[in-house]
Amino acid sequence: MKTELSSEQIKHHRTDGYTIVEDFLNRDELEAFRTVLDEALAERGSLRIPGQDQEDFDEDDDPVFLQRVNLWTSCPAIKELILDPRIGKICSQLEGVDAYRIWHDHCLIKRPWDNPTSWHRDNPNWSFYSEHSISIWIALDDATIQNGCLYFLPCTHRLEGFKGSGIPRSMNGLFKTFPDWATIKPEPVELKAGSCTFHNGLLAHAAGPNMTTGLRRAFVAIFMPVGSTFNGIQNILTEDHLDQLEVGDELCDDALNPIVYQK
Repeated sequence: MKTELSSEQIKHHRTDGYTIVEDFLNRDELEAFRTVLDEALAERGSLRIPGQDQEDFDEDDDPVFLQRVNLWTSCPAIKELILDPRIGKICSQLEGVDAYRIWHDHCLIKRPWDNPTSWHRDNPNWSFYSEHSISIWIALDDATIQNGCLYFLPCTHRLEGFKGSGIPRSMNGLFKTFPDWATIKPEPVELKAGSCTFHNGLLAHAAGPNMTTGLRRAFVAIFMPVGSTFNGIQNILTEDHLDQLEVGDELCDDALNPIVYQK
C-alpha cells in the first residue's frame, strides 16, 4: 500500500477538493482484494444496508450500480484494509484533522450498460455534517471514460455549505440547486486498477455510464472527524441505532464507527 503523500498532492486536495494516488495497491494486494470482495458479496447476497428495512428497494429500477454497504463489519479482510491507520493518517494529512472514525464503506460496481451516476455531493446525505469528511475511492478495475470513471467539479467543496442533498435522477439535477456550477469545467479522473482518489465529502462529483461489456468495480470508504454529531438523517444507520440517537448526539459508538486514526 502506497501511503506517502507529496506536498503537491496535499495542496491539490485542499485547493481542488481531491487528490490521486497512483498504484495505491500493488498487484498482489489488488488481486487479493478482488477475491475478498467477491467472497464478501456472495456472503451478503441481496442485502444492501444491514439493519434497514429494504422491502421497497429495487436495484434494477434505475440501474446505476450494484451497492453493498458496511462490508467491513462482516469481512475481516476488508476490515483490515479499510480500518488501516495509514489510510486514516492520509485523511488527516489531507484535511488537517487530528482524528477520524470510519463512517461506512461500500462497493460501487457498475455492471455492463449501467446508467451514469448524476452530479451530487455526499456529505449533505450523511448523518453528520462536516467540512472535513473524506472518502477514499479505490479502483478495482481500470476506471475509464468509457466504463464510468469519476468526474469532479473542482473547488465546489468550499462553496454553499451543506446544501445539495440527494442524488438527482437526472445528470443536470444538481445544477437546479447550484446554477452557477453548470459552467465549471468537470475534471474526469481515469484510474488504473489499484489506484485511488481521496475527495472531500462536499465536493460535487459524478460518474459516467458503463458503455462496455465488463465491470467497473470500485470500493469506497468514508471517514468522519472524531467529534461529529448526529444531524437527524438516517443514511446508513440501523433502525435500532437511529432510535437511540437525538440530534446533537456525538456519533462515537466504537463498535459501529471505530477510530481509524488519532494523531
